[in-house]
Amino acid sequence: MPNREPIPVYVFTGFLESGKTQFIKEIIADPDFTENERTALLLCEEGIEEYDEREMMRYGTAIVPIESPERLTPNILKRVEQKYDPDRVLIEYNGMWKLDDLIAAFPARWELYQIVTTVDASTFELYSNNMGPMMFEHITTADLVVFNRCTDALKEMLYQKNIRAMNPRATIYLDDVDGNSEDYNRNMPLPFDVDADIIDIAPEDYGLWYIDAMGDPVKYDGKTVRFLGQVYVGQNVPAGSFVPGRFGMVCCAEDISFLGFICRWPGAKDLKQRDWVRVTASITVEMLPQYRGEGPVLHATEVIPAEKPAEELVYFN
Repeated sequence: MPNREPIPVYVFTGFLESGKTQFIKEIIADPDFTENERTALLLCEEGIEEYDEREMMRYGTAIVPIESPERLTPNILKRVEQKYDPDRVLIEYNGMWKLDDLIAAFPARWELYQIVTTVDASTFELYSNNMGPMMFEHITTADLVVFNRCTDALKEMLYQKNIRAMNPRATIYLDDVDGNSEDYNRNMPLPFDVDADIIDIAPEDYGLWYIDAMGDPVKYDGKTVRFLGQVYVGQNVPAGSFVPGRFGMVCCAEDISFLGFICRWPGAKDLKQRDWVRVTASITVEMLPQYRGEGPVLHATEVIPAEKPAEELVYFN
């Protein structure tokens, strides 16, 4: 009988010369990843660095050129599957093509496993200034983001811009020219004391706290916080709860979103939409559909009316 197991797909995206090819070569050469298994590598972009086909064959990897986005169809990709019978598919994707078009073309057995975005730190600001929405999409859709060719000055710039705000749940690494790798999330400084009896979140620090709590909710399990926020109540909020939060702009004006947490409070029914309140609450980590997994749930001990802050919109740098 033919194999009907799902085929995991790894997508590597980023702009031209961002380091995708070198990253993929290192993965393919890792025996823990490729030993005794077949890989189909779909090549949607050709940069300066090239693959040695004979070397790739040694690792059980077949290179399949995809010359244009029009070649990304379910029928063509199904023929790739039938010809190479891969245990996995790697796709070096063209950073100028739409990711949704690729995923829509997956055959039935292809299952998206991981999206990796590589970024050349030395050109990050240039691309962000000229192609901001596309750079934003590369980072926000990724499970893993690797900034390579980092100098100390570029690392400092990336920390100041608070890249984590674009994608709180992604793993982010800063790789320098000597091959050293730094975990961005572990080294991102926080402007408040997470070990205090009550963690006081200043109005200007709400955005930093939000992305840290969403990205690492276990860090705040059992902690107590105090912060300023606006009230949101709606049909998707459980009875006896409300959502205190702030409106934040991550990338540009088109990306303004309400950033808040489910908060249990007996007086929630008496709160008015968009009122400003100061909330003191303990935190537990729970599975909720609103979070699509685990997330921080607040249990308010005090909710009092408050004046709005000088700056109502939250920024992340």
